[in-house]
Order: sequence, then structure tokens, then C-alpha cells
Amino acid sequence: MHQARAAEPSPRASTASFRAPFLSPASRPSSAFWSPPAPSVGSATGSSTPLPGPKPPLPSTLLAEKLRQEDKPWLRERDRRSRASYWVTVAVFLLGIAGAAALSWQGWVQGGGAMIPDSQLCSVFQDDFSSLDVDNSGSKWTRNVSLGGFGNNEFEMTTNSQSNLFIKNGQLYIMPTLTTETGGVSYDQLFNGGSISLSGCTAQSKANCTVSSSNSSQTTIPPVQSARLSTMNYASGSIRYGKVEVVAKLPTGDWLWPAIWMLPVSDAYGPWPISGEIDIMEARGNDIAYAQGVNFVRSTLTWGPMESLIARTFGWQSMKRNTFAAGFHTYTLEWTDAFVKMYVDSRLKAMVDVRVQGTGGKSFWDRGSFPQTAQNGSSQAVVENPYGGSSAAPFDQPFYLILDVAAGGTSGWFQDDVGGKPWIDGSATAIRQFAADQPNWSKTWPSDEDQRAFRIDSVKMWKLC
Repeated sequence: MHQARAAEPSPRASTASFRAPFLSPASRPSSAFWSPPAPSVGSATGSSTPLPGPKPPLPSTLLAEKLRQEDKPWLRERDRRSRASYWVTVAVFLLGIAGAAALSWQGWVQGGGAMIPDSQLCSVFQDDFSSLDVDNSGSKWTRNVSLGGFGNNEFEMTTNSQSNLFIKNGQLYIMPTLTTETGGVSYDQLFNGGSISLSGCTAQSKANCTVSSSNSSQTTIPPVQSARLSTMNYASGSIRYGKVEVVAKLPTGDWLWPAIWMLPVSDAYGPWPISGEIDIMEARGNDIAYAQGVNFVRSTLTWGPMESLIARTFGWQSMKRNTFAAGFHTYTLEWTDAFVKMYVDSRLKAMVDVRVQGTGGKSFWDRGSFPQTAQNGSSQAVVENPYGGSSAAPFDQPFYLILDVAAGGTSGWFQDDVGGKPWIDGSATAIRQFAADQPNWSKTWPSDEDQRAFRIDSVKMWKLC
């Protein structure tokens, strides 16, 4: 027979004090330390103490049966205040939706601000360019033929050549060309030994009608020919308050400068800039890699008491992955004695939105914040208000429309040292520097006239009735 062995301690006995704290609260012993009883081995250990059994379940919280209607006294009579608060909440919510819809509609119609209702506009000028109505007595358009630089020392001459202004596909084309292509001079003659006399020159000074190039005097023939036309001589080609709308596609090519703009008919307050200038759209033909190329357009108001003291307010619109030369866009001016607003395609995104009267509005003289004295030429001059008491002055007189494509210039429109600019504005030979770089910038000008030209599909003008 095998001899009976003494009972061995439980393998869990040594770890009981460590396991107990990790048991669920219902399973933990009440004592601080607890060991399960050792199991019996044979008959030598006697009877064992049984483990405690499971606890009885707690009483159910479920109802024995569904509540009857009489068991719900709160349903027999509703709280009137609770009902009122519910409907007030619903009404406020619906009013909020209605108000937001009304504001959205007003913003869509009015562009978020000032507008001229169509009922207050009377058409005075319209051209869809089924033909070119220019230069004759009573024509809608008049060419400006000159090589004087037009105040910006621009590098083009404007001509009366059909190469630079023509109708195609029911559109007006203002086509910049190289003088070496259409001007009858060679590239070397731009710098020395060349001469051009503009046919049909309209410049007041005859000095702006002819030019001869010379290495000794550093005079240079403008390397670009283009066109510029206006409504200045048409009987109803100007407006004092109203609306202008031009549908156009911009040109591409480095240093081209297309513009839709307006000048006063009579300079009622004085010569530029005193009587003001309205630039509905200006752009640059440089590509998107340029700081603000053909993917940007800008609108500007210019005024001031003297040429050395100018105020401007401007705004712009841009495209991230496209250009304004990729298709036609509508460039619009809306103008009254209370506001001036300019935008592209939609009233919702105005480039310029100036309030002259009413809440937040102020006169252009106050808006300019001009000093009391300023340098005028070689002397110090007192700055006087030339606009009198008119808050809308100088933009309270008739203005006419101008369309053109310039090239380069020294007015700062093309910033020095930006985009590989080949001339310096302050240089006395800026046009010569520009012409010397013609082999480079001319490569960016498309050979396709549909891409190089400033194409205008229609022009419309309304006055306030």
C-alpha cells in the first residue's frame, strides 16, 4: 500500500493577497487577506468547508404591466407655458430661415451693396462690332494716333493701320505688333538711322507724330505698334452717372498693358489728375509666373489737387489656375453721385466699391487725406481743395470711354526688378533698354492673333434716366 502524504498547500495560497484587490467588488472577501480552503486529500483531511454560493438577483425594475391612461395624470392637462415655449422656438427658427433667405437674395441681386436698378437706366451707346464705325463724322469711335507715350512714357506708338485695329468674327481686335514687322524699319534702325512719320497723327504736338533714331542722341523708335480709340467725339459717347459694360478677352504677351478706362470730357476741375480718371479694367499680359500677370485684373479711381499729389483707390480680382485671356469676361462700372462700383462678371465680388454719401461715405477730398502743403516742382505750395463743396467731385462730370493696348512704360505699372523686367523706370533710355530686349520678350507674344489681340465683343453705356 502507498502511504498517505500530508496535504500540500494550495499553489494559489501564496498569491491570494495579491489577487483579491483585482477581483470585482462583488467577489472580493470582506477580510483584508483571504485564502481558499485547501482541498481534502483522501480521508485524512476530514470534511471541507463549502464556498459561498451566488448572491440572489436584485428585484426587477420592469413594470409588471404597462401604465394605463389613468396612471398618467400629467397627460390629462398639458402645461400651457411649455406649449407656448415650443411654438415660440419654432417661430423664431422659421423667421431666422426667412431672414437669411431674404439677405441672401438681396446680396445676390445687389452684390452686397450699392446698385443701380435697371428701371433707372437709359441706353445711350451700344456697339456689337458688326462693323468698324471709326474716324468718320459722327462715328462712334475716334482713333488716337501718336507716339508721345500718353503720359506714362509708354513704349508703343498707336497707328491708324488695319494691322493694329480691325473687325474679325463680329469682334473688335486691338492687335499689338512689332514695329519691325509692320512699321517698315529693321531691328537695327530702331536704334540708329531709322525714321517714322505717323499717318493720320492726332497728337496736339507735332513732335509726337514723327521720330528718328540715333546712337549719338540715344533716341529710339518705339518697338511696338498698337491702337487706341475712344468715344470722346461721339455725341452720346459720354455719361455723367450710369453704367458701362464691356465684354472682352485679354491679350497675352510680356509687357502688354490692356485697359478699359475713362477720362473727363472737359477737365472741369483742372488738368489730370485734378479732374480724375476711372480705370474700369487694367491688366498685364505676362503669364501667371509674373507677380500679377494676366490672371489679375484691377480697377482704380485716380484724383488729386496736383500732379505731384495723387490719391488712388483700387481693387483687383484674380484666378488661381486660369487667366482672363482664356475667355471673355464682362467688365462693369456702376456710378452715381453716391457710389462708384466696378466688378467682373458679377456684382457679388466688387473690385472697387466706394461710398460717397450715406453711412460710412465721405467726399473724395476727405478720402484723399491730402496734406496742407506739398512740393510742386521746385517750390512748396499750399494744397487747396479744387472740388468746392461737392462730395462726388471730381467724379460728378461727364466721362468718355477709352480702349487700348499699351506696351511697357515708366509709370510703375510694371515694377522694377520683377519678372525679368529689362528696363528701369528712372532711366533716361528706358525705351532703348526695352527695345534691346526685343529678341526675348517678343518670343512670349503668340503668333495667333486670337491670342495676342485684345478682343472686345461688345460695349454698352447707360445714363441715369
